[in-house]
Amino acid sequence: MNSHNEMASHFGAGQQHLSTEESFTTEDILWAVGIWSVILTLSPVIVFYMLMVA
Repeated sequence: MNSHNEMASHFGAGQQHLSTEESFTTEDILWAVGIWSVILTLSPVIVFYMLMVA
């Protein structure tokens, strides 16, 4: 008996495998680029404000 196959059958029980491989879509990439552009654009403004107020 192969213990690896037995373990795999136990771990795979009850799980539904997706027919397509999960990957990043264009929408995900655009969303991430948009969020990071906002963060990187506003971070110098926030730092400058904190230095002036503190």
